[in-house]
Formats: sequence, C-alpha cells, structure tokens
Amino acid sequence: MGKDVISKIVFVCSDMWEPYLKLIRENCSEALHILDRFHINLKTVRAYLLKEAFQQLWEYSSPAWAGKFLDEWCRQTMRSRIEPMKKIARSLRNHRELILNYFRAKKMLSSGVVEGLNNKAKVTMRKSYGFRTYRVLELALYHSLGKLPEPESTHDFF
Repeated sequence: MGKDVISKIVFVCSDMWEPYLKLIRENCSEALHILDRFHINLKTVRAYLLKEAFQQLWEYSSPAWAGKFLDEWCRQTMRSRIEPMKKIARSLRNHRELILNYFRAKKMLSSGVVEGLNNKAKVTMRKSYGFRTYRVLELALYHSLGKLPEPESTHDFF
C-alpha cells in the first residue's frame, strides 16, 4: 500500500488474530484500531452452543453411548479454537472413565444434595456478615441447614 496510503488510514477493523494485531500495531499505530464485534460474538455464541450441547450427555443411559457422545463433543470442542473450552475438553478427556462411572452406576449417585447444602451454608454465612460472635453464625447455620432444634439460648433472627 505504501507509507503515503497507510499514513492516511483513520480506522482499522480486525479480528483478534495475533498476526493482524502485530501488523496493525507496527504499521497503523495512528489509526483507531477496532475489534470486529462479530468475531468476538461468534466465539461467545460457539462457546454457548457447545455448553448447551454438552447437556445432552446426561440424557444417555448407556455408558457406551454416553462415551461416544463425550468423545465427539470433546473432538468438536478441541476444533473450536476457543481456548477455555478446549481446556474443559482436555479435563473431560482426562476424567472420561470417572464421568462414565455415573452411567455405569445407573445414574443412582450424585453429590447434588451435598452441593446444595454447601451453597445454602455459603448463603447463610454471607447473610450473617456483621454477626458479632461465631456462636451466632453457628446458630444461623443450624437454623438454615436442617431446621435442627435450636438450643434454648438462641434468639430470633427475624
């Protein structure tokens, strides 16, 4: 293009590919560099669609079919060029057999109840910010986690 033409460039629009970014930095440093929103949105949409497609895994009953689905999902994800999603796919591949054990156990076991209790405890602790003693926090946890009988020394929280 030549230095004369390049010096008159006011705007440059590109995607996030590093060679483009480097070339623009080196040759069009005075121009306003804009990242194309469609390139950013496409990665976000692809990641969302991959995440949603993964939910189909839990519909399988057979460990063999679930394994085939998991392998294909990981293969597609590794081709997505979305590094955070590729990291998840690598992790799932590394834990493939443990994931498939859920189907081998006929979907009978899950840590959902424990996770729910953990979340409830975290919410209670956030709500209890400002309580002056550990004992009051302890009583709030007893109260929210299991409707357990409270000691006589407790007070009303509401």
